[in-house]
Amino acid sequence: MCACAQAQAADGIEITRATIEASDEGYRLASAYSFDLNHGLEDAIQHGVQLYFTTQIELTRPRWYWYDDKAVVESQTIRISYNVLTRQYQVAVLGSMLQSFATLEDAMVLIRRPSRWLFAPRGALKPGETYNVTLRMFMDRERLPKPIQVNAFSSSQWRLESKDRKFQYRAE
Repeated sequence: MCACAQAQAADGIEITRATIEASDEGYRLASAYSFDLNHGLEDAIQHGVQLYFTTQIELTRPRWYWYDDKAVVESQTIRISYNVLTRQYQVAVLGSMLQSFATLEDAMVLIRRPSRWLFAPRGALKPGETYNVTLRMFMDRERLPKPIQVNAFSSSQWRLESKDRKFQYRAE
């Protein structure tokens, strides 16, 4: 069973959907991820350790005469924790909402399929321009409590991240 849990952590996070949508407020990222927590991470949550998952997006505009122009570089962090008194899992998008769930699987749905994230205001991109988009998601080990970080940075069980997903977006 331990070998199976380590294999899941090694698989990492797969980005299954990533699209950018223009809205009246600005540009939103609609994304979905596929991954499972290994036994060690589930156990850590059950014992009160908060886990943080960060999504980073970068939009660059290629230039022939200099380095690429970085139009947008943003990140969003989601925290998952377990409240022993209420026996509920809590998922919080840092800086905005907090939701409670009865099971870990229900809570993970919000992390795997986050709501559309407004990552740039309306005027941030030039309409008609094509941008190179790089998207990645990872478990942010730097936000863990300091005593746990020592183990987290040296153990592959605490390493959960996606490969960069690259695509192009033509601004509207």
